[in-house]
Amino acid sequence: QVQPVESGGGLVQAGGSLTLSCSVSGGTFVGDDMVAWYRQAPGKEHEVIATITCDDGSRHYTDSMRGRFTIYRNYHENRAFLHMNGLKFEETADYYCSVRRGSVVCWGRGTQVTVSS
Repeated sequence: QVQPVESGGGLVQAGGSLTLSCSVSGGTFVGDDMVAWYRQAPGKEHEVIATITCDDGSRHYTDSMRGRFTIYRNYHENRAFLHMNGLKFEETADYYCSVRRGSVVCWGRGTQVTVSS
């Protein structure tokens, strides 16, 4: 079973940047794994940010995230990343990585991002 592990969260000032990392505990990304980043702000539904497919690197973004957020994968480090620019106070949330392998989707425990105004 795939176990994603997120890291890189923390405190950042509004307008700042942060890069989150997703790895697979005890394993590697393989084949057509799809990695997705989500977030859930306090009191709100979780929302998808972006996805990347490991085999061909194809990426998709939620329209509101396009331009400021970049999802990418580093094959050597066996990690997927989410780089975020121009963070806003209202983007304070728990950020999660999920990995879909075949018909199974596994979630990490999340990493907290706090944007100070």
